[in-house]
Amino acid sequence: MNYLVHLYLSDPDPEVRLGNLLGDWVKGRLVAADWPAGVLRGLRQHRAVDRHSVTSPAVRASKARIDDRFGILKPILVDIFYDHLLAANWDDYHHQPLEQFAADNYLLFERYRELLPESFRPVARRMAEHNWLVSYRDVETVSIILKRLSQRLPRPNLLHEGAAELTRAHRELKNDLDLFLKEDLTTSGTDRR
Repeated sequence: MNYLVHLYLSDPDPEVRLGNLLGDWVKGRLVAADWPAGVLRGLRQHRAVDRHSVTSPAVRASKARIDDRFGILKPILVDIFYDHLLAANWDDYHHQPLEQFAADNYLLFERYRELLPESFRPVARRMAEHNWLVSYRDVETVSIILKRLSQRLPRPNLLHEGAAELTRAHRELKNDLDLFLKEDLTTSGTDRR
């Protein structure tokens, strides 16, 4: 869900970035014979970042800033908020313009089409067509994402109201993101400024 953060933390190698993008779509045990070495490394990096986010002091602080009525939805909100904050402040974090960074990553979908899980292919197409990585800059995009996710969940939920939390705690969440991106993610890459 937090594609941009995973790409930012990824090693810059194209296959590793692809693995980071596919992380939420590849389940189960990772078998070296199933993936090129770079993609496998990216999948492992993705999982390492996900594991770290569970214990991260910065993520814990962000979840505490979100109203308790969101309960178990707080991690989803933090993921989406971090992508928004990273995109909105991209020039503070990365030397390459976000538009070019996004375009470079969308090219991976064509270059490695045969490696994309079948279930990810329509997502990849929509991601590139609608330029998701750049669109995360807009709070309105966050609101739309949360409304759509809310509708996809099987039970009634408040996710569609989550954008108000981003607005309310914007500065503090941005500070948390800064801390998260500096935390020791030993198996993540260092493709940073």
